[in-house]
Order: sequence, then structure tokens, then C-alpha cells
Amino acid sequence: MKKLIFIFIISLNFSCDNSESNKIDQTKIKEDLNEILTDISENYIYLQEKNVDLNCIREYYEKQIPNIKTEEQTVLFFEYLLDEFYDSHLILNTNRNSSFRLYSPIYVSIENEKTLISNVWHPIVEHLEQDIIGAELLKINGIDIDKAIDQFPTHCNDKQSQNVREWIANKVVAGRYNQPRVLTLKLESNEIVEFDLDKLKTKQTTELLSATTENDIGIITLNNSLGNNALINDFDKALDKLMDTKGLIIDLRNTVDGGNSYVARGIMGRFINEPKPYQKHFKIEQYDGNPIVERSWIEYVTPRKEQYKNKVVILVGRWTGSMGEGLSIGFEGMERAEIVGSEMERLAGEMNGFSFKNHNFGYRLSTAKLFHLNGTPREKYVPTNYVKQTTILKDETLEKGIELINKN
Repeated sequence: MKKLIFIFIISLNFSCDNSESNKIDQTKIKEDLNEILTDISENYIYLQEKNVDLNCIREYYEKQIPNIKTEEQTVLFFEYLLDEFYDSHLILNTNRNSSFRLYSPIYVSIENEKTLISNVWHPIVEHLEQDIIGAELLKINGIDIDKAIDQFPTHCNDKQSQNVREWIANKVVAGRYNQPRVLTLKLESNEIVEFDLDKLKTKQTTELLSATTENDIGIITLNNSLGNNALINDFDKALDKLMDTKGLIIDLRNTVDGGNSYVARGIMGRFINEPKPYQKHFKIEQYDGNPIVERSWIEYVTPRKEQYKNKVVILVGRWTGSMGEGLSIGFEGMERAEIVGSEMERLAGEMNGFSFKNHNFGYRLSTAKLFHLNGTPREKYVPTNYVKQTTILKDETLEKGIELINKN
């Protein structure tokens, strides 16, 4: 009996200790709130353009701290704070079940106060029975889309601004990981349908790229692999087999997670015979309270291995992200490819990682702006050969790319 009582007391003490160790320290949350706001004010290169009041953020989020009781609420607290800047490049390095996804397989645009499906992730989406391009989004999970946008958990950005509203609309469509995404759509035929976004099937592959030939045109498709350094070797092997083709298409429409410049420069180096500039960087530096000094520089690509000399076309779309966008403007800046497609993901700037003092997850901020060599900000670049998606029944972007190569 005494032994049982002893075990019970030990178990109770362990339970109390464990509960105490999981207790949320709101003082530490406030310290990290101050830290992230300081980092944003000193390092976020787009702060002025965003026109978001940091005092509003500080005041609102400080008031929320007493309500934080769990680790998940802590993560969401900082996630929502970054969402105030309606910038998909600003993210925490973690998420929880109730976090919002970073993207969805459809993109909506706001036109004439209507929320319309302007893009579907072609050709990644498979077996879509209804052509939903141009459909008006009326509701999500039974909630009017305008109300869902207004209820999005940000409080200091201007939800009447079209840019902010469209960004939030796409976050709402992306949805939380632990919630359904049932869309009420009004098709162009005026038919009202319920569309379950979670039933959409997308192509899955473990290959870094795929390569094929169509009528003497080589096609290399990158499978969201620009962050994998091994892609350079795979790309070399694929390109070496396509050296005699009359033209080459590089499909970047599935680079949604971006990548790194090592891989991008490795790819671009196969298409030049002398060093070429491919993008411009710009940042602001200030140290120890001294004057602000602007810094800018042009980054170059160096040739490597055998050069592919024939016509090159790059395919891009709403799921061409970050380094995929850099690769696109780089090819065009070097005058080595024509770019075909729609607007890209518009992930602005060059990223750097930052850490909290009290939490074991960090966050990323844009610390330098990136530009096309012609001076266009990367996030505002529109392909020279613009393709407006009008249907899912055919690959309009690929067709345009093939047409451009055959012209020569």
C-alpha cells in the first residue's frame, strides 16, 4: 500500500513538473514581440511600401498576449503578425494544424469587386472535370468571400486596398491545414456549383526534373527542385541529351517553393560563353546610428561546360516562385531566352533568416530588393510573351512556347 502511495506521489509531482514546463511564459512572448518588430523596422526592405503602422501592430498584439495559453496560439500569434504585411515571402519557419497554408492550386483575382478564379495550376492539377477559369467565388465553407476576407486575422493592414484584399483572398482560399475548403462558385454559364478544393489531384513525383522531346524541341520540367543542389547534375545530364534539338523549353511552372542562386547560376551557366549579368540587388545599410547608405550591385553568371546555343523558352506562372522568378528574369536579362506565361508568384526580395531569443523557431524577412537588369522589380515583372489562362482543356502556355521556337 505504501509503495502504491509513493508511486502516486511521484507520478503527481512529475505531472505537475511537466505541466509547469509546458506553461506559456507571456513575458518571453512580449520579449520576442519586441525583437521581431525591431528586426522588421531595421531590416525589412519593403516596410515603407507596405504602409503598415508598426505602432498599430505593437499596440494590438501586446493586448493579445494575456490571451495566449498554448504553444499553438503562440505560433499563430507570430504568424498573424507577419501576415499584416501581406507578403508571402515573410513566413515563420514552422506551422501548426490551424496555420494557413502558403498557397493553393488555384489563384483568384479581384476584378470589378468580384473575386474570380484567374489561374489553375496547370499542368500540375490532374483530372479537373469542370473548367472553373473565370468562375466567380461566392463563398468558402458557406461564408461569403467578402466576409471571409474581412474576418481574416489581421488588424493593421488596409483591407479596402485591392492589393491587400486580393492577397488575403488567396490566403483564405489556401485555407487552414485542419479545415475543409469547399468553394461555392458561379460558373461563366451562371450555374452555381460546390467545388471541394481538397479533392483536386495534383501530380506527384520524386524526380528532380523530367525531360522529353517533342518534334525536335527539348522540354525540361523542373519539379519544385531549385533548392536541391543535386539538380545541377541532373540538369546537365538531361541537357547533354538535348544538345542537338532545334530549341529548348524549360518549364518553371512548378517552382513554388523557390530555391537558391547556386542552382540557378549552375543552370544559366550552360547557356552562355562569357560572363553575363543576370540580376540587380539593392539594400540599405545603417550601423550604430550613423547615416543610411544605399548599396547596389549586379550579380553575374559564369559559363560552364558545353554551351547550348539554340533557341530557349522559359515557361512561368503563378506557381513560379522566388528563385524560379530570379531564373526567369536572369535568362531574359542575359538575352538567352524568351519568357512565356502569366504573372509569377511575386515573392519579393532576397531573404535572410532571423531567430527569436525565447522560441526555437525563427522567421524570414526580405532584406534586399531584386531587379531585372532593365530596372523592373522582380515581383512586378510580367512575361514579355504574356499568356492569359482561359481554359484548363489545353496547355496554352506550352503551346505558345512551342510556337515561338517554331517561328525560327
